[in-house]
Amino acid sequence: MNRPIAVVGAPSSIGIRPYDDGLARHLDTAPHVLRQRGLVARLGATDMGDVMPPPYRDYARPPHRPRNESLVIAYSRALGERVASVIHHRRFGLVLGGDCSIVLGTLLGARRSVRGPLGLVYVDAHADFATPEESRTGSVSSMCLGLASGRGDTPLARLAGRTPLVDARHVTLIGRRDDAEAWRGHAALSASAILDVPDAELMSRSPGDIGDSILARVGSEQVAGFWIHIDADVLNPAVMPAVDSPEPGGPMPEELVSLLKPLVENPLALGLSLSIYDPALDPDRSCARRLVALLEGLLTSSES
Repeated sequence: MNRPIAVVGAPSSIGIRPYDDGLARHLDTAPHVLRQRGLVARLGATDMGDVMPPPYRDYARPPHRPRNESLVIAYSRALGERVASVIHHRRFGLVLGGDCSIVLGTLLGARRSVRGPLGLVYVDAHADFATPEESRTGSVSSMCLGLASGRGDTPLARLAGRTPLVDARHVTLIGRRDDAEAWRGHAALSASAILDVPDAELMSRSPGDIGDSILARVGSEQVAGFWIHIDADVLNPAVMPAVDSPEPGGPMPEELVSLLKPLVENPLALGLSLSIYDPALDPDRSCARRLVALLEGLLTSSES
């Protein structure tokens, strides 16, 4: 990384369903736990503090609406302001979540800062392309890729006004392996212009070949920059069990670093967000240590 890094905490769990016992998930503690592992110092980064979310409200799912819809809208705008400031000062943004809905705020901030079309590299074991009507959970996290590309009858799909946060032609989804869960928007994803690179394809193609395909989408002359979003559940649950919806298979951390490092180092890369790590499911903090090592591998040079 040849640019200064600025860390922003997004300690929010308002975009995901509660635990089975009805309590809000502890994803809001993830930024603190990752900082405790020395992440900021290991990256040589500047810590820009946390953007605090409003309290969780929709423990019971509203009919055909996203949980905490108005709260996620307000939080996305607040997070977007912090991210825009980071990018405006020519820093690479590292946003520590939190649930996947934080990607809406990061994209809003990035778009505001570069004042042009964005690309998105969305790294996730799930499609996250459901509409509020299709989602079985009502979690914004289950629909945020769709929302970012303008899908769904909700103000969350129109955070940028008349146009979506990202054009589907400039979006790549990497690592999906949720074939048994068609309710996540698979049919619409297949019909969209999004480049879908599922887990099976990651295993059969070289990282360089996949990287070239991704950059052709998100790094073209038609975009002013691109954002990378990583859901921790994309990693193999053998090494990353501390997530809410683990899926069998998936890359190991070193494989993900090999794939994403050339993207992170591309001059058009504006920042990266990490989501869905749940410290309550990681009592020995082994998953936290692996995530810190992954981020260090992505964001520092081999000589540092």
